[in-house]
Amino acid sequence: MNKLLWMHCLVRAIETGSFSAVARELGIGQPNVSRHIASLERMLGTRLLNRSTRQLVATADGLRYYALARQALDVIHQAESEARGQQNPHGLLRVACPSALATEKIMDALPAFMARYPDVDVELKISDGYVDLVAEGVDLAIRGGVLKDSALRARRVGTSERLCVASAAYLEQHGVPQRPADLLRHECVIYTLLAGDTHGWPLLDGEIQVSGRLRLNSLEAIRRAVLAGVGIGYLPAWMVAEHLGSGQLQAVLTDYTARPSPLNAVYAAERLLPQRATVFIDFIAAMFASTPGLDGRSLVRPADETARQT
Repeated sequence: MNKLLWMHCLVRAIETGSFSAVARELGIGQPNVSRHIASLERMLGTRLLNRSTRQLVATADGLRYYALARQALDVIHQAESEARGQQNPHGLLRVACPSALATEKIMDALPAFMARYPDVDVELKISDGYVDLVAEGVDLAIRGGVLKDSALRARRVGTSERLCVASAAYLEQHGVPQRPADLLRHECVIYTLLAGDTHGWPLLDGEIQVSGRLRLNSLEAIRRAVLAGVGIGYLPAWMVAEHLGSGQLQAVLTDYTARPSPLNAVYAAERLLPQRATVFIDFIAAMFASTPGLDGRSLVRPADETARQT
């Protein structure tokens, strides 16, 4: 009985979604992979995978077991590597990231990261919804805001502020708002995942309720709508830095811009953070440090004033 082999088969089956892929990886044949996982299920007395002709789907018990089994295998691999004097990061790195940040910043950086660490595989979970790191076996997530969950730890990798922005054409037609209350008379493009049902934009002196005919669940879609002159948008500075520089967009209400919020790499407090995750955090932090809108410097406030707010 080789429990470690059974465990390895299950972990890789969930990660690859295929018995055949695991069989090729381990060189043991697909029927053996299926038998090993079935043996593990019998030993544990619960079903870990739901199998069909098209896909493998982990059960709730399977996801919980996977998260802990993967951590255990990471510890074993790390111990073996250190015993052999091998320090190179390796294995599958699973990262959760909001869609806009993933597609515009993280994806562009991945080729350089993977070239630097050739033994690390990367699975990027792109989602604007909440990701349970432990239940879904994710190594780390990139999230904005102050960490509130005591089961998680965080390392700051950047700082982001949100700006009210509009196109020159829109402002010429509708006027430039001078105070937050002026937004009540403007067409605002609503981000439903941020505002929920309240449609509130957090500004320096508090939240202002806004309204608009267009409501979207995508920051990229909001940026496109604002560029097209639909209305005023409330967007992360890093998403509009180039547009502000080119004059395509203008920032408004800059005296009322809310204080920048931290952008963190978060991970489960009780789990060993694998070396592949540590080097990824270092890599992303270095990249963000040279990215306008993520580097801690405000795009609309003087440097000394930004320093007082952070």
